[in-house]
Amino acid sequence: MNAQTDNSPSSALDAMSGFDIADPTKIERLEGKVSATEWQIRKNLAATYRLCAMHGWTDLVFTHISARLPDEDGQHRFLINPYGVMFDEMTASALVKIDGEGKVCQETPYFINPAGFTIHSAVHNARADAGCVIHVHTPYGMAVSAQKKGLRRYTQMSMQVYNDLAYHDYEGIALELEERDRIVANLGSKSLLMLRNHGTLTLGPSCGTAFLRMYFLENACKAQIFAQSVGSEDALIEEPAEMGDRVYAQGAAAFVPGMGDNLVWPGLMRKLARNNPGHEH
Repeated sequence: MNAQTDNSPSSALDAMSGFDIADPTKIERLEGKVSATEWQIRKNLAATYRLCAMHGWTDLVFTHISARLPDEDGQHRFLINPYGVMFDEMTASALVKIDGEGKVCQETPYFINPAGFTIHSAVHNARADAGCVIHVHTPYGMAVSAQKKGLRRYTQMSMQVYNDLAYHDYEGIALELEERDRIVANLGSKSLLMLRNHGTLTLGPSCGTAFLRMYFLENACKAQIFAQSVGSEDALIEEPAEMGDRVYAQGAAAFVPGMGDNLVWPGLMRKLARNNPGHEH
């Protein structure tokens, strides 16, 4: 299948018609056929997909993680998942390279999800520090995204990300490119985004940092839903903004590049090698 140039919903439907999604562990290995830098980013991104699956942050094939590649000829390019490949079977070679306009920039047997392009291109095109963008639909993240007050300062984990969290109102399935400007405006300079009635999003300069932010955000949402199960908000202790500011400052080092990611990422790679090897194909 030649590289996809039309990323419209109708084009995706045409591509899916009568098409068998290739087994990502059986396609041609791209190591040595792309730059060493791109290959390393591909391996890290494929690992991130499998780690998200390991933590239960998947919605079959309907959410996305992307990683920015070095610019080529002044053009932004990034990697995203092939539509139809499960997170726990993702490989470095299966990932699809696209530009900021949604054009596929490689020969591939796959196509991409238009909604994934809309959200991820918005962030990558606007934020030079968005080396990796993770967007998921989990029950706990969606449950908190539907709450008028959003994430609350109920737990230490929530306070470690609270001041870096922005909100974007729901506009339907993200198929309209005009929504990108509003996503960028709502995100601003923050690194976590609650997509109301939809899900969660984090970014970071590396896959490790974006993953660590998602770990904190998703577990903060989970703890909030558990705490709220008592049935009365009056029974819960929400820390004041001053305490939230203090905890946010105390925990900030975890998200400094080379700190929390280097502490956690190597161990995650060892765990992945034990439990779900194969992402480096």
